Amino acid sequence: MSRNGNPRILIVDDEEAILETLTFTFMDHYDVLTTPDPLAALSILEANQPVAVIITDQRMPGMTGVELLRKVYERFPETVRIILTGFADSEATIQAINDGHIYGYVNKPWEPDELKAMVRRAAQLHALTIENRRLVEDLRHSNAFLEAVMDRLRTGAIAVDRDGVVRAVNKPAMAFVGLEEDVRGRTIDSVLARNHLTDLGKAVRALAEESGGSFEEVDLRVGAGHRIRVSNQALVDEQGQALGRVVLFKEISHEPLTRDFETLVGQLSSFESSEPGALRVELESALAALSSLGERVTSARIESANMSELAERVSRTRTAISSWLDVDEALAVEEFPDAQLLRDRMKIAAGRWPHSDPQPSGIARLTRRVEDYYESGENTGERTL
Repeated sequence: MSRNGNPRILIVDDEEAILETLTFTFMDHYDVLTTPDPLAALSILEANQPVAVIITDQRMPGMTGVELLRKVYERFPETVRIILTGFADSEATIQAINDGHIYGYVNKPWEPDELKAMVRRAAQLHALTIENRRLVEDLRHSNAFLEAVMDRLRTGAIAVDRDGVVRAVNKPAMAFVGLEEDVRGRTIDSVLARNHLTDLGKAVRALAEESGGSFEEVDLRVGAGHRIRVSNQALVDEQGQALGRVVLFKEISHEPLTRDFETLVGQLSSFESSEPGALRVELESALAALSSLGERVTSARIESANMSELAERVSRTRTAISSWLDVDEALAVEEFPDAQLLRDRMKIAAGRWPHSDPQPSGIARLTRRVEDYYESGENTGERTL
């Protein structure tokens, strides 16, 4: 954080024009540091800590972006790492993910709004990381109840002592069970005795009766369609003496929808057919299914980090498929489509496709055809998908 309160970011690129463009893009909301020399970047980081985000180009003289981010990760692990890559740098990007532990990569040419959003999330992640590190240091000198409550970010937690009295509770837990007031000092049975929490109270009591302090789970519905997983874990001190227990609440409303999404993407990734037009039919079918899935996510009206993440994954995958279909259509119906536009659409699609899954096999052929057309200017007018 700089003196003016803005997060500090470092941009590394050997092209001065790009440094100027990115400085102008981020100067209103960040303290922007720049250097065209990757070898100097580490010294700049050392002298200007904390630096929230580093954005580096991949191809630079003296040191690649992959090599730089690996060193940044080793020396400044809290600084969130973003790499700018060209379309031909896919192997370098994968290496950066593995070696440099990057937060994200952006293909050139980038979309300004997408890059701004990524940097904003990266800066927020850095702030959260720094805050979490501070909390961990404080919690080491605090009691086991507070440590148990703050231990998980997306998990609600209520810590109770051996008498079943609530000693600590975090905000996710209060949100999951619909609590607005401070319930510390009350028994957990009385807290969960409200009409809309009857089933939840029964599940918590049943878990508490299990011997051995094992980690048990039960699924149930709470409130307006939310689905949470409730588990119970024994809380002991350093000598192994029982202090009480921690009741954990994890929001899992997204899980059935996530499974549907992953199944659909997995089927596309493994789809193979030699029949002309078969992949296009499969992609169009998947696009319709994703549209329906997106409507299901929206209509659930469940506000949670997991649901928001799923909605974004669905949207990005739809963009990838639409881009592939549009590129294939343009090559088939237009005599001389804009080659650069086609390349850009393919780059966007590659960036939007879920990175945990391989692209459908036919997309590689479409990519080669776009590159061949870009180089030769010759268009056969045939469909690839």
